[in-house]
Amino acid sequence: MFKETFQRYLTMIENTLAQLPWEKDSLNESMSYSLIGGGKRIRPVLALASAEVVGGNPETILRAAVALELIHTYSLIHDDLPAMDNDDYRRGRLSNHKVFGEAQAILAGDALLTYAFELLADLDLGQPERELRVIREVAVAAGKDGMVRGQVLDLDGEGRTLTLDEIEEIHKAKTGAILTVSARLGGVLAGGTEEQITALTDYAQALGLAFQIKDDILDIVGDSETLGKPAGSDLRQGKSTYVSLLGLEGAGHQLHAQIVKAQAALKPFAKKASFLNELAHYIEERKH
Repeated sequence: MFKETFQRYLTMIENTLAQLPWEKDSLNESMSYSLIGGGKRIRPVLALASAEVVGGNPETILRAAVALELIHTYSLIHDDLPAMDNDDYRRGRLSNHKVFGEAQAILAGDALLTYAFELLADLDLGQPERELRVIREVAVAAGKDGMVRGQVLDLDGEGRTLTLDEIEEIHKAKTGAILTVSARLGGVLAGGTEEQITALTDYAQALGLAFQIKDDILDIVGDSETLGKPAGSDLRQGKSTYVSLLGLEGAGHQLHAQIVKAQAALKPFAKKASFLNELAHYIEERKH
């Protein structure tokens, strides 16, 4: 049932992405190269599932959900740049800047970020307060107090041995902020109660840390072909990770603890949360 539901969401997302208008110029080609080039689509999937678990229709929030994927893709394009993580491959293909050049990659990322807010502003659900609330929350999650702050902390931490608290602070912002707002977006736009939105927030915050811990583990035990990007890049860049601090076994325990925490947050939804429960398990077991 999980695979069927995941595929249903994925089909909705890919169809919506494919229907976005792309002009035939170098900027649009660069944007669509990275956006349509695969990916797990966890953020829009989480948004759609969160809308459904509070009793909403996920199809009504599709453009808002794919806006999250645009923001995520922009972050990956910029993350791969030589001034950041300097990775040549992403999702099994050459990174954007290796195909289109650094300047075009920067501009493609900028355009994807702003296009995401164009999609969010075009929402017409007849609920302007909810829509404005979501636009603001996404802006905060993506900006100086969210994902961008996490990137800055990550860069500042290179070459230093960080504490567990410092690593957690980085990833609550860098990875967790957008994952958390994805769940909140679905809950808010679908008319969830504040109690339901709080439960989704707690779930997604734990899921975000679990996602990053798994990334740290895969960076050590995964292979580049399966990951679609260079394995061992964190080690080469001198980054402190859950694995470097706790070892593989300790990181595995931390990963499982966050999964348990995420699933516990879903108790108010009872059986309605079966997909979100399985999504947490999928994050724990994923291979890329």
